[in-house]
Amino acid sequence: MVRYVYDFTEGGRDMAGLLGGKGANLAEMTGLGLPVPEGFIVTTEACRAFLATGGEPEGMSREVSRHLSVLEAAAGRGLGQPDDPLLLSVRSGARFSMPGMMETVLDIGLTDASVLGLAKASGSERFAWDSYRRLVQMFGSTVMGVDAQLFEQAMTRLKERRGAPDDLRLDASDLAELVETYKNLIHVVTGDYFPQSPAEQLRRAVLAVFRSWNGERARLYRRREHIPDHLGTAVSVQRMVFGNLGPDSGSGVAFTRDPATGRSGLYGDYLSNAQGEDVVAGIRNTVPLAELERLDAASYGQLRDHMQTLENHYRDLCDIEFTIERGTLWMLQTRVGKRTAEAAFAIAAELVDEGLITPDEGLSRVSGDGLARLMFPRFDTSATGNPLAHGLPASPGAAAGAAVFDSAEAVRRAGAGEKVVLVRQETTPDDLPGMVAAQAVLTSRGGKTSHAAVVARGMGKVCVCGAEELTVDVEARRFTTRDGTVVEEGTVVSVDGSAGAVYPGAAPLVDSAVMLYLETGERGERSTQVVDAVARALQQADGTRRLEVRANADTPEDAARARRFGAQGVGLCRTEHMFLGERRKLVEQMILADDGAHRQRALDALLPLQRQDFVGILEAMDGLPVTIRLLDPPLHEFLPDRTELAVRIATAEAHGDRPDPHDTELLDAVNRMHEENPMLGLRGVRLGLVVPGLVAMQVRAIAEAVVQRKRAGGTPEAEIMVPLVGAVEELRIEREEVERVLAEVSAESGVPVTCPVGTMIELPRAALTAGRIAEQAEFFSFGTNDLTQTTWGFSRDDVEAAFFSAYLDKGVFAASPFETIDREGVGRLVGIAVAEGRATRPDLTIGVCGEHGGDPESVHFFHTAGLDYVSCSPFRVPVARLEAGRAALSETGVSDSR
Repeated sequence: MVRYVYDFTEGGRDMAGLLGGKGANLAEMTGLGLPVPEGFIVTTEACRAFLATGGEPEGMSREVSRHLSVLEAAAGRGLGQPDDPLLLSVRSGARFSMPGMMETVLDIGLTDASVLGLAKASGSERFAWDSYRRLVQMFGSTVMGVDAQLFEQAMTRLKERRGAPDDLRLDASDLAELVETYKNLIHVVTGDYFPQSPAEQLRRAVLAVFRSWNGERARLYRRREHIPDHLGTAVSVQRMVFGNLGPDSGSGVAFTRDPATGRSGLYGDYLSNAQGEDVVAGIRNTVPLAELERLDAASYGQLRDHMQTLENHYRDLCDIEFTIERGTLWMLQTRVGKRTAEAAFAIAAELVDEGLITPDEGLSRVSGDGLARLMFPRFDTSATGNPLAHGLPASPGAAAGAAVFDSAEAVRRAGAGEKVVLVRQETTPDDLPGMVAAQAVLTSRGGKTSHAAVVARGMGKVCVCGAEELTVDVEARRFTTRDGTVVEEGTVVSVDGSAGAVYPGAAPLVDSAVMLYLETGERGERSTQVVDAVARALQQADGTRRLEVRANADTPEDAARARRFGAQGVGLCRTEHMFLGERRKLVEQMILADDGAHRQRALDALLPLQRQDFVGILEAMDGLPVTIRLLDPPLHEFLPDRTELAVRIATAEAHGDRPDPHDTELLDAVNRMHEENPMLGLRGVRLGLVVPGLVAMQVRAIAEAVVQRKRAGGTPEAEIMVPLVGAVEELRIEREEVERVLAEVSAESGVPVTCPVGTMIELPRAALTAGRIAEQAEFFSFGTNDLTQTTWGFSRDDVEAAFFSAYLDKGVFAASPFETIDREGVGRLVGIAVAEGRATRPDLTIGVCGEHGGDPESVHFFHTAGLDYVSCSPFRVPVARLEAGRAALSETGVSDSR
């Protein structure tokens, strides 16, 4: 029989899939002997069963009742009993952290009767009614579906009538009045009453948390973070402890290291006389955690010891929630904390130095996506002028955009292509769509543990929180600085998440210290800790990885830059890029040639230009392989636009002028070569087979460049790649031409020229007949851009803007197949081609040169698939190096299993 409920004493962190991250960690802390209020967990299996049927799983209520009885016995009180009632919290807890995305209900068990008992037992009538109004508010919005803004508006009206600047100034009678207002509001909106049965409150709260798994904000967060939809959430039910019992009580969030920078120490926020939700929501500004030492030295000392215990046990940065109830410290949650990219590298390096983790584990704790973020530019603070305001540096980076004041406007403007900065007093989970759309988030309230800070760090978004110098007026759609400067919606501002500053206009950018190091090897004075950590991680990755990392480079400058970034060769040199600019005229002449002699003259003029390009690239990559792809795109791409030509000719005729004869000739050629679908037309290997002399010219340019480099003392390693092969006969014919020209140049120069000849696998037929193609190919390189297009039947130029956003929203795929390899479809073709190609030619070298070669997740797939190398743009080379190392670790069982 399936079991749906576990006590805290029965679990551990290795059961996160069943108990959720929150529940598993509560059980782990209980096992460590830390002061955790008693409770139990309703499992993710129960959630999945509920979501599948829409009804409570059979037997779940009996298990909940049994565990509740155990909890009541331990507490010495009954749930919601009239005198000194036991109260419970009901919280979500998925396998992977989803901060603020699902529901929480506190103070379960309070009723019109038990609130009086709580007032008597606690000695604080105000505390009791404050707890009751919180329950009615949470239950009304979370469980009964009342718009949360209606409760907020009722609170605001009451504070205005009483002249109270915040809720702390409301007394017990005010809060009792508010409870009645809230209950009436629920009845008016829903036609139902707030339940006076504690058991009914508990049952409905648990089911509401289950339902919140499929809430809009939770689905959006999962899509962004690539969390599977089928996992479901667990529910933690726990005895309430109260931080709102007076000045000797409070709640806080703490980190064992700074989640923004990674520096060691105790970091966090504390709010006296408050529940934990107040800290995270940012509705009142907190004090730094260090202030707790002055307020309650004993609790501070205990907290410090518990934090050290947890960091040593989890061997990582821990994010902790705690409450102090009249001088007694309670630990309410811990998890491995979300952190910025900068902090991830710094923390990994420090934990290795402290002996808590191995260098391989340190490598598993960082990511290519994080490294890419560290390579982004930063603001040039010497040229920014005076900031508009300062706040807390919650999530680093530099971003500029038009200030907007609500989530919907952020989404609308971003959808129109505008960069925006979301400005709020504080964010709530409902702001998630706007946070996703924005370049940066700016709030006037909240600390480093507020909703805005935690979610922004998790998404890698720039964020400044708690900018108290700003007065944010959402209704007027503007903010005002302390000196009276007014910033209206649509005004561009710059947000520096590293310094916690906000500047007017679009501030100038400078390269990051990490980028400076990667380009030059110089570490400089800025961000020394993170630069050193990045250097160590890359060194570890290079010593671990099996995959080589090459670069896509079409110029000597690109090749030289890629080598500085650590590239081990050029995996794709696109020769068509050498035909642009002034050389386009020579290509026109070749296309327009009406006989072989004219065509050959054009090719002869192109040859030395291409040769010199190849010489420069081979020199930059001396001693390393350079894979040169023969001309691939349709020839019409080198001609003027068809419509533009027709308009020029028609305009001349309309004015009674004779059209330019060259324009007429070009239009005839464009019309002659017009194809309805040119990407599936005359291109790639097909060009070489039907355009005389084209292949010979390119191969001669390559061969003569090899000769020139050898005579100069170099060691060129040129490889020739034939694109868009779909049948082995195409490759056989073209290879014969290639080898003929190589032999000619060798004979003429007296210098032996041998270049491996291979092909791009970018058509499904090529992948499915790879065994035959390998008879003629010495290497394969997957062109996954075209392979994705032809497998899916997608035109990349059209579909991403047309309907990809709808496909992502509807879950057709979790990520664009042009960004991350489609393992089930395109990936299966890759696997077939690798297996069949090597069955024919065991020493076949296989790589990938599409955009996927620089995508972290795809790099892991290519490692598993058995490729020899990945090739990507020069700026993605460090990312690919890091991920190739991490991929090798996962094969040996070392992975980021936190």
